[in-house]
Amino acid sequence: PRIKKIMEEQLAIIKRGAVDIISEEELRMKLKESIKTKKPLKIKAGFDPTAPDLHLGHTVLLRKLRQFQDLGHEVYFLIGDFTGMIGDPTGRSEIRKQLTRQEVARNALTYKKQVAKILNLRKLKIVFNSKWFSRFSGIDILKLTTHASISQILARDDFKKRYTLGENISMLEFMYPLLQGYDSVVLKADIEIGGTDQIFNLLVGRDMQKDFNQPQQVVLTMPLLEGTDGTQKMSKSYGNYIGINEPAKEMFGKVMSISDNLMLKYYELLTDEDLDKIKGMHPREAKVNLAKIIITQYH
Repeated sequence: PRIKKIMEEQLAIIKRGAVDIISEEELRMKLKESIKTKKPLKIKAGFDPTAPDLHLGHTVLLRKLRQFQDLGHEVYFLIGDFTGMIGDPTGRSEIRKQLTRQEVARNALTYKKQVAKILNLRKLKIVFNSKWFSRFSGIDILKLTTHASISQILARDDFKKRYTLGENISMLEFMYPLLQGYDSVVLKADIEIGGTDQIFNLLVGRDMQKDFNQPQQVVLTMPLLEGTDGTQKMSKSYGNYIGINEPAKEMFGKVMSISDNLMLKYYELLTDEDLDKIKGMHPREAKVNLAKIIITQYH
């Protein structure tokens, strides 16, 4: 009963704000085993060092990782310095610009400084996937292609759209989910976390672990946070973002500009506040409170 109680408590924290858990039954089993053996689970999240400025949209994932740290699990912050030189095609309608090794290294450094505002760096395991991929030979890379079929890759939404519209998809982009999946094999990940737009890549990791006779990782996705406009996902390119390095006054003004509907989602994903308590507050009071919480977190 004690193990079950701890497991249910952990599960409630993990599930807050999550969209997909594939599968919850497996997650329960992994948590139970971890509590029983006192062996932490390996939590993996991959970040391509392509955009050095973090905003609140990025923190949804980072906060979930911090929760896992606080629950005593091992978080692997995987910097895709190798895959970052390819560029993740997720959500893209055209081939991405490839980064140089110098750009990737520079961006990775700024990431580390910024994530320190959310994650416990002393407990964080930062890994770079060039550590294993740079040792790969041509034949090793080609062998990875046996772990997925063309029809499987083309079933992915963004590829399907581009293929139907007759737009170019490079072979390099086809490789991306396989490389990300292989990262999970190397790390022997128990759980991989990503945005809802990453679900295809995360499931490839599950399949690949099975091919390598490993226990399959549980896939956990977090929602994409809408920006201050309330419609588009938060992004620098849409100009609707709240950067974690922005001055407190600017952050306050931007939070106050969001709609009342969006405010509750921000509370759920960006704070640990009791949502029932927030629902009982006057909207303006709740919004001022939200702005103060967010400013306190980053300043």
